[in-house]
Amino acid sequence: MENEIKRQLLLLEEKENITILFAVESGSRAWGFASPDSDYDIRFVYVRKREHYLKLEKTSDVIEIPINGILDINGWDLKKALGLLHTSNPTLFEWINSPIIYMSTPFHAEFQVIINDYFKAKSGLYHYLSTAKSNYREYLKGDMVKAKKYFYVLRPILACKWILLENCPPPMLFSQLVDSVLEDNMKSIVKNLLEIKMKTPEIGEIPMIRELNEYIEINLEELKLRIGNLANENTKNWDELNQLFLNSINEYSR
Repeated sequence: MENEIKRQLLLLEEKENITILFAVESGSRAWGFASPDSDYDIRFVYVRKREHYLKLEKTSDVIEIPINGILDINGWDLKKALGLLHTSNPTLFEWINSPIIYMSTPFHAEFQVIINDYFKAKSGLYHYLSTAKSNYREYLKGDMVKAKKYFYVLRPILACKWILLENCPPPMLFSQLVDSVLEDNMKSIVKNLLEIKMKTPEIGEIPMIRELNEYIEINLEELKLRIGNLANENTKNWDELNQLFLNSINEYSR
């Protein structure tokens, strides 16, 4: 499958006349808790010709390929990516920390060097808290629930705990978050659930785990209070990102 993904990305480069600066896995496979039938969530950052960025009219800054059942391919233009980095967009930190890399260029390494300079803890915390709350409210309130949805709530909760402890972006691997910040009395429950999830199809349902739901509700409330008391952080200027943008256009534009 990795070879097929790379083949699709190379075809996309030719079709769109772009250079892919890096492409990674961003979903459950990168988090380390894929189901047997999980799809592949491929995300990438690309650059176009210099002339594209000099047009007066508004141009598209996203490339989305229709999902074909197993491949979900989506990319952001470099200008969009760097603009969102300036606002500490959490998605970019997820992409850059992915343990599964399909394509890379020297830009990828440059990006990894500077990206944490733009990380804002409070922005990241609100993002993960909102993700946890919405997934919990929508998917985990019934008597029968999808096993995978617990991880779409637990991972952002643990990501919040990591940020509060380390003041840096959380790791992608769920196992690393569990080892570092999950309370010991919850680890066996989560480990058993993880084993079920990785053997169960995406649509598989299990009875609601009351102890886990109570843990989630307590932490959602506690995190809301802790985050609300944090001070806002200053935003860096644009100089470094502007230079990286110009250098990348000169280096990689077709």
